[in-house]
Amino acid sequence: MSPLRPDAAHTMQDTPSSPPAPCSGLPGCNAARLAEEHEKALAALHERIKELDCLYDITRLSQRHDLALDELLDGVAGIVARAWQHPEITCARVVVGGRKHATPNWKRPASRQSSPITAHGERIGRIEVGYLEERPACDEGPFLREERHLIDAVAEHLARIIEAKQAEERLRELSRELIKAQEDERQRIARELHDNVAQELSMLRLGLESLGEARDGAATGAQTVHDLCARLGAAITSLRDLSYDLLPPALDQLGLAETAFRLCEEFAARHGVEVDFFADGMQAAQCGFKTRINLYRILQEALANARRHGQAKRITVRLLASHPSVILRVEDDGRGFDPASRLPEALGEKRMGLWSMRERARLLGGRLTIRSKPGAGARVKVEAPCAALSGEDA
Repeated sequence: MSPLRPDAAHTMQDTPSSPPAPCSGLPGCNAARLAEEHEKALAALHERIKELDCLYDITRLSQRHDLALDELLDGVAGIVARAWQHPEITCARVVVGGRKHATPNWKRPASRQSSPITAHGERIGRIEVGYLEERPACDEGPFLREERHLIDAVAEHLARIIEAKQAEERLRELSRELIKAQEDERQRIARELHDNVAQELSMLRLGLESLGEARDGAATGAQTVHDLCARLGAAITSLRDLSYDLLPPALDQLGLAETAFRLCEEFAARHGVEVDFFADGMQAAQCGFKTRINLYRILQEALANARRHGQAKRITVRLLASHPSVILRVEDDGRGFDPASRLPEALGEKRMGLWSMRERARLLGGRLTIRSKPGAGARVKVEAPCAALSGEDA
């Protein structure tokens, strides 16, 4: 073979090497590309899961009836901040009616996106999400296209929640007014029965008794007058019992504990049910009239339900002052029921006892809980702030 010429050798040495051929057909190259696409798909799926979790958590939060609207919106801000692609530098804020509900790290963000909240056809606020540090540009500034869809969906969801909460609050306010009007009317009727009707009947009875004494010679007439007096006496007793039920005077004279004890004692004697009553610390509680009358009404209703619906034979009543609250517990050995299904059924049947008990507890700024199951009796607990401590006139 002929030796290489110097110029040929020089040419071979100086010629740059050609770029490597594409390796798309090689197994290793395909695996790398598939791995990269897999990672991208997993990241996108993770973001979608966070978005679904965001909407789910907001829905679940909105179903908590113990939360006021302000507390709910505070929670929403935190939920939203966790759903964006860079949660470690994300801050969020919900502004409704001029009130601001923001994550603790809220400050003027480097990048921000927002969506209006519109309820009843009017713009009532907005939701804002921001990054505290700069991030590379994406679909909308540094934000993903899906995050725009999410913030708009959250804004729409919040509008519905706010509308529902406002309607619920209006209904609750109407309930309070209804209970107050009902109590005022009861007091008016009680005074009317006691001061006018019962006194007039008592005077009529005295007149009949004197008439009977004047006609001692006529046995039949005297017996008739005697029977009329007896029937009239029973009517007077019934009216006084009704007046007492409508407005027990002992609430002002003897206080809640003694009046509740008398109620339990009379209830046991009237219906043949064993009622065990215990009170502790009530002398120092100094509850206002609104607290006394509403707790008394709740006790009345709880006793009636235990007998009428639970067919209880034994009821235990506990009335305790535990600073700064008053606690009323009523337990029975009756048939029990399922509270989750019974409350909607009672409303549908227009039986307002359980509803009234719960609204009275809310009226006092307290809470009523009912624990029961079929065959295991029922437990009713009311915890309300002591009126003297909550600003109500005693």
